[in-house]
Amino acid sequence: MAYTVPFLINNEEITSSKTFEVKNPLDHSLLWKSSAATVQDAEAAIQSASGAFRFWSTTKLVKRSELIYKLVDVLERRRQELMDSMAGETAALGGWVDFNVDTSIGLAKDVAGRVVSIAGTIPESMEEGTTALVQKEPYGVVLAIAPWNAPMILALRAVLYPIAAGNTVILKSSELSPKTHYLLASFFKEAGFPPGVLNVICHAREDATLITNTLIANKAIRKINFTGSTHVGKMIAAKAGEHLKPIFLELGGKAPLVVLADADIKKAAGAAATGSYMHSGQLCMATEKIIVQDSILEEFITELAEATKQFGETQALVLPGALEKLSNLIESAVNQGAKVVNPPKEVPSRVKFPNLIIRDVTREMELYHTESFGPLATVITASSEEEAIAIANDTEYGLSAAVWTADLAKGLKIARKIESGAVHINGMTVHDEPTLPHGGIKESGFGRFGGSWGIEEFLTMKTVTFMS
Repeated sequence: MAYTVPFLINNEEITSSKTFEVKNPLDHSLLWKSSAATVQDAEAAIQSASGAFRFWSTTKLVKRSELIYKLVDVLERRRQELMDSMAGETAALGGWVDFNVDTSIGLAKDVAGRVVSIAGTIPESMEEGTTALVQKEPYGVVLAIAPWNAPMILALRAVLYPIAAGNTVILKSSELSPKTHYLLASFFKEAGFPPGVLNVICHAREDATLITNTLIANKAIRKINFTGSTHVGKMIAAKAGEHLKPIFLELGGKAPLVVLADADIKKAAGAAATGSYMHSGQLCMATEKIIVQDSILEEFITELAEATKQFGETQALVLPGALEKLSNLIESAVNQGAKVVNPPKEVPSRVKFPNLIIRDVTREMELYHTESFGPLATVITASSEEEAIAIANDTEYGLSAAVWTADLAKGLKIARKIESGAVHINGMTVHDEPTLPHGGIKESGFGRFGGSWGIEEFLTMKTVTFMS
């Protein structure tokens, strides 16, 4: 009998009567089953989190820090379980799995050290004899919705920042990675976090709207954070707006990588290939537009082709419909004049989609505008620095970007003009550090994870005045 992934509600493992199958994306073999939440399960998680908030919100900062350091110990000791689960559920290769674990541990260490620095202020009051205090307070119960593609990092940050700030959390895990998300939540219990501080539930795909709307509509939910597609993010934001609830969104991207004529072409090509193909391009920060000055185009294409050979095999496409979407984008672009530099020897499939270079992409093509979320290195030509900047900004997204140049002053000048939450000079578009703010602008969302900014996102302010 297959193992069934439970929920964690009030620090108790709950297995629901309804379940769904979780399969390996590579061979579609059954990995395990997952409990599928009902409305009653969602309400039980809300009740647990609401009850826990009364005492967790007043827990001393030093105590929260101690518990997070204990969580670090559990993560380090049980990392292999997380890695095995992630590899099975998301078809991730070793390097991406290692990065997820290492970054998650670093994130937890950083938050553990920062939480004790939460502090209000004492601004001067305009009225004689009056003292003013500005207190930092948690919101209450936070709904955290995390995706599957970087299941450790994205779930941990979704729950740890609000918990550190004194909120309690309900994690709505992805139906594609329920065991990885459950294991991560169970580590909080093992570390000694009290019952109800972190609860995790999962639902079947067909119940997504019902369960999500039930959670958002409940009066106890005071803030929502969501990481995922822009399409779904807009729906969640609309529902949150109906109930006047603040929301933090980290959504899709169309990350540009600009290569100027004075760049180190070989290194730039390597960064472009890695950013395009890492985890089969199934990342919000993946390099989606490689913008190259025309004077170095042919040399860059040669180096990019070599870097692509060195990168190795791609992983499986995980999302349903991904193969059809990528195939249509490529076919449409080719029909409009784009060229595939390295045509595949085998027919692409959902299980084995090759790393492809598509050159001569222009604004008239859908591939120019649409987030491919696949292993495509899309090359666009620019005649000048100004045109390169215009192409980089010619998108509804704004999450991450990169600029390659030998002139740092020029790189900084261009970085200021690119509309993006982050710009990395002589680096990859895929860049995430626990100590740096991370988030987007435009249709890539708003709000910031990372460092003290991540904790501040889940604190509100209260002004108190008194006469002396």
